[in-house]
Amino acid sequence: MARKTKAAPAAEPPRRRRPRWLTALVVFAVCAAVAGGVAAYETVSDQAAERPVSSDEAARLALSRLNLYQASPVNVVLTADEGGGVRIQVEGVVDYRTHRGAGRYRSTGASGPLDHGLVVWDTGGLGLAPEPADDQSPPWQQAEHVPRSDWSPRSYTADPLDAGLQLLTQLGADRPDNPVLLAQSGARWLGQDRIDGRSYDRFSGPRAQGAAPDGNRSPLTYWVDGDGSLRRVTMRMAGLGTPATVEFSGRNADAKLPEAPWLTG
Repeated sequence: MARKTKAAPAAEPPRRRRPRWLTALVVFAVCAAVAGGVAAYETVSDQAAERPVSSDEAARLALSRLNLYQASPVNVVLTADEGGGVRIQVEGVVDYRTHRGAGRYRSTGASGPLDHGLVVWDTGGLGLAPEPADDQSPPWQQAEHVPRSDWSPRSYTADPLDAGLQLLTQLGADRPDNPVLLAQSGARWLGQDRIDGRSYDRFSGPRAQGAAPDGNRSPLTYWVDGDGSLRRVTMRMAGLGTPATVEFSGRNADAKLPEAPWLTG
């Protein structure tokens, strides 16, 4: 057998560039959590210690945003603590094809209810309006009939409600993510939980390059089932011991979000 000659070292392949959506999402989440003391959010689990995601887990996590996009419009519930014992909850619908959402909000404090009304949001910001009296229709229908002059629009701020709604607009995508980049960017398997009788893997999301040292988790945690469907997302925020939580409860085929009854820019 002829002796093989030693091949010259191959040139190092060019580094694949991180997609813009991934950079934007993880930078947004890290920026929301870097200032002040942040209490880690843990789900009770008897699973093994956390570890890097496997190739199968990375593939399912990579599909989760596409599956959410394809299922939209989807029902959502956002819960966020405002500090000082004040909690705000939004129940509504998000359409990832139009990047719009509409719902009703309720804020409560230690002494009980504080405020309520309609909220609409898109990629530019959000708008609040009084909830019509004696109207039992879904909030996306109510929003269509509220006069534009009754809306109080604003751009997004660092307020926990704003941060949660802004995160909501970014969770769906019209294409799958790159599972290799997810794994390389620090996504980790944290355990398994059951929600409404179904098993979900719990993952910490990817980290922004240079924004968090090795060993620090992403502020985002995802609950993904065996089919790559997203059930829950939490986001830790600065100074708040309880993370903002987004719950998805499936497609709402009847929802038809209005074109533009508000101005959020």
